[in-house]
Amino acid sequence: MVGKIDKQWKFGTKILNEGAYFNLETTNPEALPIHMSTAHNVNDLEDLERRYSVGGYCYNRNRNPNRTALNELMTSLEGGEASVSCSSGMAAISSALIANTKAGDHILSDRTLYGESIEIFEDVLKKYNVETSYADFTDLEDIKSKIQPNTVILYTETVSNPLIAVPDLEAVAGIAHSHNAMFIVDNTFMTGAQVQPLKFGADLVVNSLTKFANGHSDAVCGAVTGSSQIIQKIYNLQVLLGTQSDPFSSWLVCRGIRTLDLRVKRQSKNAAALAAALESSPYVKKVNHPSLKTHKQHDIAEKEFGPYYGGMLRFEVDPDRDKMNLFMRNMNLAHYAMTLGGYRTTLAYPPLSSHSNIPEEERLAMGISNGLIRVSVGIEEEEDIVNDFLNSLEVAYGKE
Repeated sequence: MVGKIDKQWKFGTKILNEGAYFNLETTNPEALPIHMSTAHNVNDLEDLERRYSVGGYCYNRNRNPNRTALNELMTSLEGGEASVSCSSGMAAISSALIANTKAGDHILSDRTLYGESIEIFEDVLKKYNVETSYADFTDLEDIKSKIQPNTVILYTETVSNPLIAVPDLEAVAGIAHSHNAMFIVDNTFMTGAQVQPLKFGADLVVNSLTKFANGHSDAVCGAVTGSSQIIQKIYNLQVLLGTQSDPFSSWLVCRGIRTLDLRVKRQSKNAAALAAALESSPYVKKVNHPSLKTHKQHDIAEKEFGPYYGGMLRFEVDPDRDKMNLFMRNMNLAHYAMTLGGYRTTLAYPPLSSHSNIPEEERLAMGISNGLIRVSVGIEEEEDIVNDFLNSLEVAYGKE
């Protein structure tokens, strides 16, 4: 027996449907809404076909309004044609690499990368017969000498993590393209607010949006930006692997990027001031920040970044563990955190974190010494940051 259609539903049905849809117009809100729904209802089969044909919203793993907003924002920020937003920076890196390699291919990577990027090459891609070798990307002749007939990707960072080296992007792009290889650049440390690698010849740009882009240390997210054709390949893979950014993280990162230009300019100025102060400290053996004339790639950084050299620096001290611990414990503003790019200044010790899985002999050969400290400079007042470091160094190293 077919029951009558009656909107006077039973209680258990009513609580599932009342308030489930907007009855008033909600277009053009001042703040971007958060669309947490895993799916969007369709009216009929024609509507379903139309949504698939125009790339509309059906299922969250395929598309989501917040992810679309972030894709559009990242495409503009990096000066590309299209973007995909991912569940993390590592998801962005792995998606970009897997979508553009096959068994038998070779990748030439910069030897001084974020440690887990190297682990993707060695622990994941190698299993599928994609080999990786390494070169010093600040040495163009070293790059040329290590390219193989089956090299399909050259991979680097705009500013290397943690050594703060700066490759000549335009020159490396020229080498890659002369060998019909793709050039992929990780722009996490600088973001498109300070340099757009695509304009220097990169084919793809990856970003960990967790860091400077979001800037508030409250979202994990990543993105890949490039040509529409290449991004479509990555998107197709992403749908199958499920590496998409979630709606709330996408919303948070969009909000964070709205103040990116303001934040990174101040962080860059603060980092330059801190680097200069540390360079004059008797307790510091070495400082590396692209603003310093002593930085080996200062001229390249000036060409690529202009007046803002980024918020990341590294310095080296006596690797005595007790003194290093005393230095960190006496910091009042800066603190140790397993992240970077936030509005507060943070420290990291790569030998025990990002590069802890690399054998010591190999790590030291890279230049990552046991006294190396990486600093992500925040937006505090410049004088306060400088004094915090100098005072803590005096407490830890000034009493022999």
